[in-house]
Amino acid sequence: MYAWIWRHLPGNAWVKALISLVLGLGVVYLLFQYVFPWAEPLLPFNDVTVDNGMAVTR
Repeated sequence: MYAWIWRHLPGNAWVKALISLVLGLGVVYLLFQYVFPWAEPLLPFNDVTVDNGMAVTR
């Protein structure tokens, strides 16, 4: 997949590297701004149960 993207980008190696960097940063931005906030309520990370009934006595 990455080879296909690299072959279809215009310019020499430096231009392709710069375009790849911009595309990668764009993907990261979209993930943090839209995908992760949308998916966060669906994930069970905040479903924590702490049982206080079994305290250790010394």
